[in-house]
Amino acid sequence: MAKNYFVQISTDPEVDPRKCVIGIACAAQAAIDGHTVDIFFASHAVRLLHEEFITSLDQHVSQETGWCKSMMQTLIDQAQGIYCSTGSQEVVGVTPDNAHEVLIPGLDLNWSGPPGVVALSSQADVVLTY
Repeated sequence: MAKNYFVQISTDPEVDPRKCVIGIACAAQAAIDGHTVDIFFASHAVRLLHEEFITSLDQHVSQETGWCKSMMQTLIDQAQGIYCSTGSQEVVGVTPDNAHEVLIPGLDLNWSGPPGVVALSSQADVVLTY
């Protein structure tokens, strides 16, 4: 029976990159398994949506080249929604106006904040936080 998953990643990937990658991998696996997945990136975890950052992450988490980007691509292709904190992106220099220069290509990003987190988590059958 398919469930609705809400995955929130708010861990700073500079502090604990492995935890962030586990969150991405679990969200991707839920989507692959046929569940509905919404994923929200908050705080400094929004950098995981940056093309340059996600491409360089493999070496920090002992994965083969391209693995982290591949997991993100699975989410781009299969997740119901990918969300980020507008304020957190702004702190690291990304806004809706310049996002196309920084973020992973093909990312149909939903810009939000605490109201989005509350709404998504209240609609989920399963909530995972990393």
